[in-house]
Amino acid sequence: MNYNSKQIDILNVSLKLFAEKGFDGTSIRDIAKAADINVAMVSYYFGSKENLLEAIIIYRVSDFRMILENLQTELISPIEKIKKYVSFYVNMLFQNKDFYQLVHFEMVNQKRACDFSAFSEIKKKNLKLLQNIIEEGQKDGEFKSNCNSLLIPALVIGTFSQIYNNKKFYIEMLNLNDDKAFENYMLNTFKEDITNVVLGMLIK
Repeated sequence: MNYNSKQIDILNVSLKLFAEKGFDGTSIRDIAKAADINVAMVSYYFGSKENLLEAIIIYRVSDFRMILENLQTELISPIEKIKKYVSFYVNMLFQNKDFYQLVHFEMVNQKRACDFSAFSEIKKKNLKLLQNIIEEGQKDGEFKSNCNSLLIPALVIGTFSQIYNNKKFYIEMLNLNDDKAFENYMLNTFKEDITNVVLGMLIK
């Protein structure tokens, strides 16, 4: 779905407030004040707070679909496409930590009547694009015939979340000096390591 600049501002402001104060702790009035608009405009664009949450989820996940569509058509080897895929995924997770924490909480707790079917459909389409890259590698004889594309996003996001959500422990275990060193690790060494794990699942 295409949003105008004002709708995108509202989505970004809402995500920030939901992450800071929680969904239940954030009111439409809070969102309107932070976005410097009147309350009626939020309702006009999105109808309800639940609809706004759904719009945030779809908007953020749709961005990654565009990246995958472009990646699929690049004139590079399937192995290089997988490397780029993992790099894009880690960058996306890092830049949208608040979003993924919010989505995880809402989907696990199911406290409100949000319809996540559109979110699931986008994820299925993203998985299909990944599967297309894997099939390309299989045809070229680079990838194993029994690769499970479903496991790759789960592996990347699960490992990222485990390490990032236990930052203090891993800073100590990895002998890092501070948060900045930890972030540098996540965007470089971790990215390389998880890429090698994914490639290990795929390459013959």
